[in-house]
Amino acid sequence: MGAAVSLGVTRFAYGLLLPVMRDDLHWSYTLAGAMNTANAAGYLLGALGTPWLMRRFGAARVLLGGALLASLFMAASGFFTAAGPLLAQRLLAGVASAFVFVAGGLLAARLGAQAPQHSGLLLGLYYGGVGWGIAASALATPALLAAARGVPHGWAWAWWGLALLCVLATLPMLVPARTLQKQELPAPATKGSEPQKALHRVHWRPMGWALAGYLMFGVGYIGYMTFVIALLRERGVAPASITWFYTLLGLAVVASARIWAGLLTRARAGGALALLNALLGVATILPALTGAWPVVLVSGLLFGAVFLSVVASTTAFVRHNLAPVQWPAGISAFTIIFAAGQIVGPTVVGWIADGPGGLARGLVYSAAALWLGALLAWRQRPLPGGADGTAL
Repeated sequence: MGAAVSLGVTRFAYGLLLPVMRDDLHWSYTLAGAMNTANAAGYLLGALGTPWLMRRFGAARVLLGGALLASLFMAASGFFTAAGPLLAQRLLAGVASAFVFVAGGLLAARLGAQAPQHSGLLLGLYYGGVGWGIAASALATPALLAAARGVPHGWAWAWWGLALLCVLATLPMLVPARTLQKQELPAPATKGSEPQKALHRVHWRPMGWALAGYLMFGVGYIGYMTFVIALLRERGVAPASITWFYTLLGLAVVASARIWAGLLTRARAGGALALLNALLGVATILPALTGAWPVVLVSGLLFGAVFLSVVASTTAFVRHNLAPVQWPAGISAFTIIFAAGQIVGPTVVGWIADGPGGLARGLVYSAAALWLGALLAWRQRPLPGGADGTAL
């Protein structure tokens, strides 16, 4: 549910509202993309602050607090029509979503350490939760928009409904979060204690190829998730078909927990990240090449079955290669890189889409970024002193 709130609703539901908001507010694609760029910038700020917050309050409290803040900022979007306040809201929602996503990823990694034989599945279940958020948003948003038909700026009702969805998803987390809070690592006794220092001993250079591959993932995947619905609408796809497309994409994210569990359990180097990036590039370019409905469905299913497993692969890399006390800093490093890539992606794709070739050309550039990320990640080797790294 944490992953559903942080990305499934707070980040990706915007793609469903982008076409109607753009038509109503007369946005360019560049400005429409900038909304998700602002969200990614907030995500970066949140990722930078999350390790300190988790040391201060514990990961479980950060998870719940972030989910409540995300709900609040989602609701705020329904009260503005000017670009400035909406950009600010997307920024703040990004900050809150980073709190949730990083804290939840750490808790999932700790659970994986208690059951190493199921660690890949546990990570997949957590990140696959994004799919529940995507599917719920896909089903709820058309109904909310239909209910507000004829109301000025009726899309505001969809933001309020999605905020309520975030609140409802937060409630089931209360008891598990309290249980996990009791299992948190004990706080260091003094400011200069060894566990406290160890949190800052994650050097980025040995992880450089994986980080570079993940950066390109952030650049590439977000263009698809921001603009694919707008592309389908441009091509005259029926609203009901778009709803099914996005719902199936979300359910494929859920299924990815099982599909890639074994790979994530074994992978100690960059091979998993490389493979998943390459597959994601194929899914991204398909709707740019053809509007044939079977191909579009294959694109959505493949994209959903892969993209959150890319995120899970980086958490698996951290878990295999770093000491448990270093996991918060390691996960945060990948989250920062992830956010940096997402800052670039939406605005660049939107700018390309405003020129010749439109949205289809923008998705071609997104696919190219993903394939470059696959090549970079393939060069990553297991870290010295980490787990034995003969697998991917």
